[in-house]
Amino acid sequence: MLRTVTTSVGKAKVKNPVSLIGWVMGVVILWSWFGSQSWAAMYLVPNASVEVETQTIPYDPKATLHPMVAEALGDFERMEQAVEAQRLDELMGFYSADYNYHGLKLPDVRRVWGEVFTHYDALSSTHLFSQVKLFRTGARWNAEFTCTGGLYGTERESGKRITIDSWFREVHYLVKDAGVWRFVGNAGDAPKNAPFTSAPHHPLF
Repeated sequence: MLRTVTTSVGKAKVKNPVSLIGWVMGVVILWSWFGSQSWAAMYLVPNASVEVETQTIPYDPKATLHPMVAEALGDFERMEQAVEAQRLDELMGFYSADYNYHGLKLPDVRRVWGEVFTHYDALSSTHLFSQVKLFRTGARWNAEFTCTGGLYGTERESGKRITIDSWFREVHYLVKDAGVWRFVGNAGDAPKNAPFTSAPHHPLF
């Protein structure tokens, strides 16, 4: 569910800029609250940076989102709905065939999500976007979403609500392929060893 600390799909609603300390406190509060809920929460945070190609979108609480930004956020939201409903095949449609997260490929992502769906119910997530960049390389559109957030679920075995994964200012990389925005993993060459944070459930986005 796309809400506002700044934006809903189609409209940008941005509160006045806040201090870094205030923003971090807000993240903690939102994190703890949304972790107990069974839905996705996506926000452009106050004073978020939005760039489309070489154009920086100025801060304007009444502005309509650039259509490419709205489209990317819409696909992001549909992906989250597939997570909540635990529809694995539909979810995998939001990953590029060339997906590579520090050496982890599409079959690895499918396995990880399969494990999550096997062991957890009532999945929810929080995505706080502080920077959005959309640009073209040749004819292909690319997107970079700098995100702080978490993935939460209820353990089937214990019934406890837990944080499955969390991330701070991590960049989600996407490409537009056949009319759909899809995750491609990380930028650049994959290191020889996957980082500690990639195990066991991190290579999800």
